[in-house]
Amino acid sequence: MSLDRSLPLAVAFGLLAGGLVREFLLTHWFPALGVAAVYAGAAYFYLAFDLSLLGTQVEFTSRRDRVGYAVGLFGLSVSPLAFGEYAGLSEPTVFGLIVWLMGAIAFLLLSTAAAHE
Repeated sequence: MSLDRSLPLAVAFGLLAGGLVREFLLTHWFPALGVAAVYAGAAYFYLAFDLSLLGTQVEFTSRRDRVGYAVGLFGLSVSPLAFGEYAGLSEPTVFGLIVWLMGAIAFLLLSTAAAHE
């Protein structure tokens, strides 16, 4: 997709994601703006470089490396819930953190894959 279309679509997707997080999960605009920026960046790389988010971005040949990667991904997915429980945060705040973290991971995977193309 051309830059003329992918950038405005990415910004619209980011604003939509940030608006939904602000409306349903977080009460302040500042963290919702961070969510919007992360999702806009991820959407830009997804659209501009025609990348697959669910496709394999990282491949390991060794079984030990794959297990290590799986353990790390499990830690990334469970840690926001653990920190939320530990800090006694309300559920919407924890879910807002999880939405942000998933966007950050998507952004890092897509931007790295785009840089290698």
